[in-house]
Amino acid sequence: MNAKDGTPVENHRHYRYYDLMMAGFVTVLLCSNLIGPAKSCMVFGLKFGAGNIFFPISYIFGDVLAEVYGYARARKVIWAGFFSMIFATVMAQVIIMLPANGDEPLNKIYQPAVELLFGNTWRIVIGSIIAFWVGDFANSYILTKMKVLTEGRHLWMRTIGSTIVGQALDSLIFYPIAFYGVWQTSELVKILGFNWLFKISIEVIMTPVTYAVVAFLKRAENEDYYDRGTNFSPFSLRD
Repeated sequence: MNAKDGTPVENHRHYRYYDLMMAGFVTVLLCSNLIGPAKSCMVFGLKFGAGNIFFPISYIFGDVLAEVYGYARARKVIWAGFFSMIFATVMAQVIIMLPANGDEPLNKIYQPAVELLFGNTWRIVIGSIIAFWVGDFANSYILTKMKVLTEGRHLWMRTIGSTIVGQALDSLIFYPIAFYGVWQTSELVKILGFNWLFKISIEVIMTPVTYAVVAFLKRAENEDYYDRGTNFSPFSLRD
């Protein structure tokens, strides 16, 4: 919270729906990164991971969190997602490496399937985690800064504008780290551009839903946070 003179004051309020929004954000993030990569799709000759259909929803959660609760609260959610991704990756690798029970005949089917679905290469894992961290922090930073500059007007401009930048950074980091040298450069650029535009399109299509959720939460929580005097360091966890 901010005092009348703009001096930041720690916000110790308890919000009814904040924890649920955090849970929804982390759930979408984990599912899109764990389940989504299991299938590669092709539309109009362009390839993309199935998870890209749902990953943009995490940005919508991020937009709502930053718009209603402010950057500091959104920052905690991003860190929760970051460590959840790391834990899920470690858990997947441990399960893959554990010796299979030879008395279970289905393990002959399950073990290769688990390795195939959850045994992502280190490049994909690292690229995904770094891209998420950078992209989501950029998204929240731009949205909250624009909110102050526009005095809370034109929510659509803030959500779409922040997504354009955040998803651009996400794609520019993830695809080269994960696939440079594996795919031809021309194909990599084509896929990167298509996925960036696709994710922005999801944000645009979901704008009416974003407006409805934001309006509901602002009324229910009696909160419409403006980040004046906020410490925008991604490494602080203070409210």
